[in-house]
Amino acid sequence: MNPEYRLDLCWPELFQLGIIVLLFIQALAKGERPKNVNWVPYFAAGGIVVSVLSLGFTGTIFYGAYSVDKLSQFFKLAVAVGFAITSLNAVKPPDIEGDKRPDYMLFLAFSAFGLMVLASAVELITIYVALEIASYSVYALIPLRANDRHAAEGGIKYIMFGAVATAVALFGYAYVLAGAHSSYIADLQGLTLTFQAQPWVVVGLSLFLVGFLFKLALFPFHFWCPDVYEGTANETAAFAATLPKLGAAVVLVRFAALIVPGWPIATFLAVLGAVSMTFGNLAALAQRDVKRLLGYSSIAHAGYIMMGLVSGTAEGLAAASFYALVYVLMNLACFWVICRISHTGKNITLDDLDGLAQREPALAVVLAVGAFALVGLPPTAGFMGKLFLLQSLWDNGYNWLVIVAVLNTAIAIYYYLGLVRHAYTHEKDVPRNAVRASVSAQVWGTVLAILLLVLGAAPAPVFDLAMQAGVALLP
Repeated sequence: MNPEYRLDLCWPELFQLGIIVLLFIQALAKGERPKNVNWVPYFAAGGIVVSVLSLGFTGTIFYGAYSVDKLSQFFKLAVAVGFAITSLNAVKPPDIEGDKRPDYMLFLAFSAFGLMVLASAVELITIYVALEIASYSVYALIPLRANDRHAAEGGIKYIMFGAVATAVALFGYAYVLAGAHSSYIADLQGLTLTFQAQPWVVVGLSLFLVGFLFKLALFPFHFWCPDVYEGTANETAAFAATLPKLGAAVVLVRFAALIVPGWPIATFLAVLGAVSMTFGNLAALAQRDVKRLLGYSSIAHAGYIMMGLVSGTAEGLAAASFYALVYVLMNLACFWVICRISHTGKNITLDDLDGLAQREPALAVVLAVGAFALVGLPPTAGFMGKLFLLQSLWDNGYNWLVIVAVLNTAIAIYYYLGLVRHAYTHEKDVPRNAVRASVSAQVWGTVLAILLLVLGAAPAPVFDLAMQAGVALLP
């Protein structure tokens, strides 16, 4: 076998591609009856097993453009976990007709496949193509919501901002190629990325990273985020709010390994992180729509992730990777509750959470754990994730950013615990014929909550994987 085409290193991607092929065949099948996609979460769970078995794979293929390493395998596992949960959440979306559900699931699976490819891409054009594979499916899904003009508005904003971001990224690629005469990240490793030494490369990389800062919803590339979360269907929002963040995080971690703390580009990213977490938390205070609140929350959490990226240490890169995974789980726990409460697919406001502990005690616990984790309270995974980020940044030239992050965590307590307050302290009459969440929905939600608690109590196995990836990236 040609060593440049060793597909045996790509089992997670190949397994995901197999799911896509099966969904494509099912979507083409004729018939008016609703098509059952209940099998997808089980196959997605198989993808988790394949990703775990592939953690030790290493190698560089496709002439250096595709790297199978500890970082890529960590993020492929994170994408597999996220896809399994989101596919389970989206088996029966109320806004999608039964015969269109294979098409809907196909787009989700294809986007997850693009994110897996993105995890291993180490050449700029390969990164760009993988980003587009992951993005176009989401572009198609965002507007799909029956009789809701906000869905069309969210779709237009997401597509237009995404198109501008990718155009800017391509423009930056031209600058990098002109300055470094290479588009491989490995060739940029030894360069001094300052305006004095490499002005074209610094400008080019800054522009190229705009596409990923857009996906991460970092200020000032955040404008689309709250409107898209609010406008799109709940199940689609659960995917769009979580998995694309993993793709952005893995690329940013790779590029962060090139940056030395104190360089202008590192300081610029630190300032953006501080502004992003402050703006996101302050804007979230005024929100009543829960999905819009989580939209502004994601802007704040993008700022937290930047803390690990600018630290310049293996611990910082590991902390950013770990927190990206934890962020996905925290948000999926909250979106799980939103989707289970909203039986008709409508948006949930804070008032709709009133009395949740009375009518759905299991879901109230899941929401509480998710909210506590988003705040960063012990013993949740969110607490450990923020602790790792703060430790990685302290005494590395950005102590001021640590202080800003701690103050923002205090601000966030108000609106996150507001979710719990409405669920537990506000009473509401429940009609006798009210639709209840199924037993399986309560069980899987409880599993999510337990996972957040276990990662908070024993984060070492997962963080050690992220740490090995961070050490391998730095020279």
